[in-house]
Amino acid sequence: MEHAGFDEPPVFDWAAAGPADLHAHSRESDGTDAPADVVRAAAAAGLGAVALTDHDTVSGWVEATEAAHETGVALLPGVEFSSQILEASVHVLGYLLDPESAAFMGERERIRTERVTRAERMVHAIGKDYPLTWAHVEQHSAPGATIGRPHIADALVSLGIVPDRSSAFESILHWQGGYYQPHRAPTPEQAIGIIREAGGVAVLAHPAARGRPVMRMGVLGDLVVAGLEGVEVWHRDNDEPARRRLLADAERYGLLVTGSSDYHGAGKPNRLGEHTTDPAVVAEIVRRATGWAPVLPV
Repeated sequence: MEHAGFDEPPVFDWAAAGPADLHAHSRESDGTDAPADVVRAAAAAGLGAVALTDHDTVSGWVEATEAAHETGVALLPGVEFSSQILEASVHVLGYLLDPESAAFMGERERIRTERVTRAERMVHAIGKDYPLTWAHVEQHSAPGATIGRPHIADALVSLGIVPDRSSAFESILHWQGGYYQPHRAPTPEQAIGIIREAGGVAVLAHPAARGRPVMRMGVLGDLVVAGLEGVEVWHRDNDEPARRRLLADAERYGLLVTGSSDYHGAGKPNRLGEHTTDPAVVAEIVRRATGWAPVLPV
């Protein structure tokens, strides 16, 4: 991948560009659209900017960049790091980081290997009770994509075992469903450190989702000390009381506030642009980043 770092933030009128959705996934992780189609969908939704933030991979950046040039949609290449506090999953978004950073490359490969191994263990366990095989799961992942629970869910849907992805995660793939397999993941502090070392900007994703582990454990201050720079407040998984608390915490700690759809194509009901980020916040993310440049309309 050609390096696209920069010494000075590019001059660009983010307010004039239009709404920005800073959290979207492609089939390179657990979305259903090709990276280029995510960008095209952003254009169709009237967005001026979109961030591609696949889980633990940057393999969609090149294709998304080409589509950004084609459509005129500004692109913030990014990644969503999977991290963990005890048994609670915590996701950290990293924007405009250098994917060739040694720390990032090492952790990315370790996570990829662990994800696949964990998925294989889960499929083996589920296969004892349901007609599910690894071959079924592979049919629902793009070539080179890291297979995870969403791909298992899609296989279960195709076999008629569950009606949709959400049902799969609420039953067979639930952590109390009997088939869940633990996996090693970095702590949020470690994920933030890797993003910062790679010149990126770290933002906590949907912190009130999945039982609110970050809010319940009261660790936001620790994450700020580790280098966290923002929090995703406007997200469908954050209810109104949680949003009020997050806004208060953002003011207390001086954090950037973002809004996003967490788009997964047909994999989730989330629609591009259902929540967006203030253009001034997008501009500040770009100003702070030193690892990679946004892709801007010519």
